[in-house]
Amino acid sequence: MTTQGRVVAVLGPTNTGKTTYAIERMLGHRTGIIGLPLRLLAREVYDRIVAARGPSVVALVTGEERIVPLRTQYWVCTVEAMPEGMGADFVAVDEIQLCADPERGHVFTDRLLRARGLHETLFMGSDTLRATIAALVPDAQFVQRERMSELTYAGQKKISRMRPRSAIVGFSVENVYAIAELIRRQKGGAAVVMGALSPRTRNAQVEMYQNGEVDYLVATDAIGMGLNLDVDHVAFSSLSKFDGRRMRPLAPNELAQIAGRAGRGMKNGTFGVTGDVRPLDDGVARAIMDHRFTPQDKINWRNPHLQFGSIDRLIMTLEEGPDHERLIKAREADDLRALKVLGDDAEVAARCTDGASVKLLWDVCRIPDFRGISHAEHANLLEIIFNHLHQRGSLPNDWLARQIKRIDRTDGDIDALSKRLAFIRTWTYVTQRKGWTNDETHWRNEARVVEDRLSDALHARLTEKFVDRRTSVLLRRLGQKEAMVAEVNETGEVTVEGEFVGKLDGFRFRADKGAGTAETKTIKTAALQALAPQFHLRADRFYNAPDTEIDFTEQGGLMWGSAAVGKLVAGSDGLKPQVDVFVDDVAGPEVAQKVQRRLQHFIDRKVASLFEPLIAMQKDETLTGLARGFAFRMVENFGVLPRAQVAEEVKALEQDDRGALRKHGIRFGQFTIFMPLLLKPAPTRLRLVLWSLTKGLAEFPESPPPGLVTIPVETGAPAGADTMSGYRNAGTRAIRIDMLERLADMLRSEDSRGGFEAKADMLSISGTTLEQFSDLMQGLGYKAEKGERVKVKAVTEVMPEAAKEAGDNIPVMDANAAPAGGIIAEPEVAKPADVPEGVDKIIDEGTAPIAAEPTTDGEVPAAIPQVSETEVAQGTAPDAGIASPDLETFYTFTWARAPRRQPAGGNERPKGKGKPNPRGKKGQRDNDKGKKSQNFSARPPKKEKQIDPDNPFAAALMGLKSDK
Repeated sequence: MTTQGRVVAVLGPTNTGKTTYAIERMLGHRTGIIGLPLRLLAREVYDRIVAARGPSVVALVTGEERIVPLRTQYWVCTVEAMPEGMGADFVAVDEIQLCADPERGHVFTDRLLRARGLHETLFMGSDTLRATIAALVPDAQFVQRERMSELTYAGQKKISRMRPRSAIVGFSVENVYAIAELIRRQKGGAAVVMGALSPRTRNAQVEMYQNGEVDYLVATDAIGMGLNLDVDHVAFSSLSKFDGRRMRPLAPNELAQIAGRAGRGMKNGTFGVTGDVRPLDDGVARAIMDHRFTPQDKINWRNPHLQFGSIDRLIMTLEEGPDHERLIKAREADDLRALKVLGDDAEVAARCTDGASVKLLWDVCRIPDFRGISHAEHANLLEIIFNHLHQRGSLPNDWLARQIKRIDRTDGDIDALSKRLAFIRTWTYVTQRKGWTNDETHWRNEARVVEDRLSDALHARLTEKFVDRRTSVLLRRLGQKEAMVAEVNETGEVTVEGEFVGKLDGFRFRADKGAGTAETKTIKTAALQALAPQFHLRADRFYNAPDTEIDFTEQGGLMWGSAAVGKLVAGSDGLKPQVDVFVDDVAGPEVAQKVQRRLQHFIDRKVASLFEPLIAMQKDETLTGLARGFAFRMVENFGVLPRAQVAEEVKALEQDDRGALRKHGIRFGQFTIFMPLLLKPAPTRLRLVLWSLTKGLAEFPESPPPGLVTIPVETGAPAGADTMSGYRNAGTRAIRIDMLERLADMLRSEDSRGGFEAKADMLSISGTTLEQFSDLMQGLGYKAEKGERVKVKAVTEVMPEAAKEAGDNIPVMDANAAPAGGIIAEPEVAKPADVPEGVDKIIDEGTAPIAAEPTTDGEVPAAIPQVSETEVAQGTAPDAGIASPDLETFYTFTWARAPRRQPAGGNERPKGKGKPNPRGKKGQRDNDKGKKSQNFSARPPKKEKQIDPDNPFAAALMGLKSDK
């Protein structure tokens, strides 16, 4: 143990100005060396001394950085990189209490025992090492320094309630990133400081915090080593860390070292915990505040006197134990572990036959494992480097170029860039070793350029990931309580102080969707405060907008262009809905009232325009009595009313009443009473909305697409929705009510008791296939019986003359006679000579014959003539027997509901309302006995009904009448 000059131990808690005192003392000497625990802190001290004395006399030496001017007087180094044997006037070592650190403690202990200045030596650190220093350095003098500000325990706080200028400390990269992301969402962003960052990245992050771009700092315990930051509060997100071997709780003195970063200079600071961390014990919190900790009686030591005779001898000297009770043998470090692994390699052992080779091997083994992949991977890299150096004296240029080029990429995320930065640190360290490369300056610059490029990219990614400049700026301006400038462009995008914050949707502000919950709250507060004048300008423009710019949705919403500005609500009258506006409270009541008045004007005019016939009927004072009551029912139901609901009222109406109602456009249909003008798409769309409002529906049924005669029945739709849509449900499909009435007119002329088949016009008017028509008819109360028969083929070729003569008496169906829609009408068949008597009566009466019972073994019913195998049936093609006959499907429809019982001699009518006339065609028999139906009523003959000129089908009806 050597002692030269004065040895002083400056001890005390954090924020006592120990580092500043050491810098001042060093600059008072001609030459000096100061060793610091972190390269980040070394860079900070280097910049301070350069500012005071200039770069030409100040050197910076760390594992990965080396700046050594020719006239160097002052050396700023990491403790591991401190030069030995230079004979400097002044030597200082900061954070000397790290002698007790399991990983690096032996390096600090070596400096405590052997590093001396010619005139003065300073050791700065915690008072916990006072007794150990006194025991190991008997001539040391002690200077006690007190903290310049007060440190107070603030307990536990949520991150969302953390005040600005706070530092949150984590002990893993994952923890740091998670906290930074949370703060970005809630507070606008945070700077990130970790020991693994390059000085360039770290400085950029710290500068962002120091100049106020962000108000929060997330860091590892790296900030506890002398970094001077403007921090008011330090919060621990964890109280344990991984020390390289295991997770262990932090000692109170370690917590104090980090907590002491709060309250720099004369400014008081606080510390506490956050997240899931339990509050500190009272004893621990009090010890940190009073700076009273358990003394460190043991420090780590490793033999500094190494012998390089052989690998085994070197290992033996490294594993020697100390000879002082205050010293304990350091645990096996990474360099010693790597030495043992390489010593077992045959090629490496063969090369290490002299002291120089063993020393070279030891220098290679001291390359830190920056990559952290695995010990084996690190040992493999060290072996390659050693073999190159031992064989060639330096690393091959092409090989080194490949290693660096492989890392020189700035793409990827934060993790990818962090890994590349760790990899380049290895080559930065290697290129700093003297004599290991052919051109030291070139390769140092190459490695430095790549590291700087990666550092800048990492800083950009960190800022992009963990800093929301927009929220940060808005929070700062809100805190300053200054008026902010908001701008709204043509598309409604809102910028406040030049930052995009969201969109103005009508009169409601929508914060940027990319923002989190906490960010949205901040953005909305700032935006609404700045948008107050914009709301008045927009309200004036809206009030003067034409009705063409406003519309309603099928769910009752009110739109101004693409912006929702309100919704319809039920009023006292179905045709007088009210308006509920969408206006932010910050806009004020004046804006809300102006928007409400404009929307009410719009919907009132829309109802008056689309329901003009209905409103005119409502206001007609000439309607009295039953007619007026019926008009009220029509208004109540928005101009569409199922006849079944008002059957008795319709019966009670006199012809004059009906005529008066027809003048207003009402049509009395067999199934529905309606106003044809109100079945158009626009009135239907509004009618569904108004009806849904009166019913109090949560979800309104949508209006059907225009132009469709039938649509699928919507399952789950509220009762009555089909009628309000202008349709009537029938089976699985719904048919438009005006087309249903036209179909009903066709069905009146059919024999609904004996049965009839669908005509082409029926399929055409309903827009259905035969199967769909069958389902539709069943939905209307008919019974559909499906059957098959031989399809009648049209003649497409001229028959041979012989066949023509033989078939002169056989009528052949013309191909052009088939009706449209693919429905083949029954051919008129000439009655054969052998038709049994009575069959002609059936044919004349137009009633479908009753099907005979099933026959067996070729037995034929007597009433139906049998055609021999060689005989060609009338109305069929001559070649029908050549191939198997084609079959076609047909349906026979009959009224399915039971007939109502009538008094003797009365007219039989099917039960129900709106049913077709079962009597069929004129002159049809009502039974099989040939008796014609008789009418025993004394009522005089009914006057022929006049055609209503207001009927939309009046012209067609007049044509039919003239045809008769």
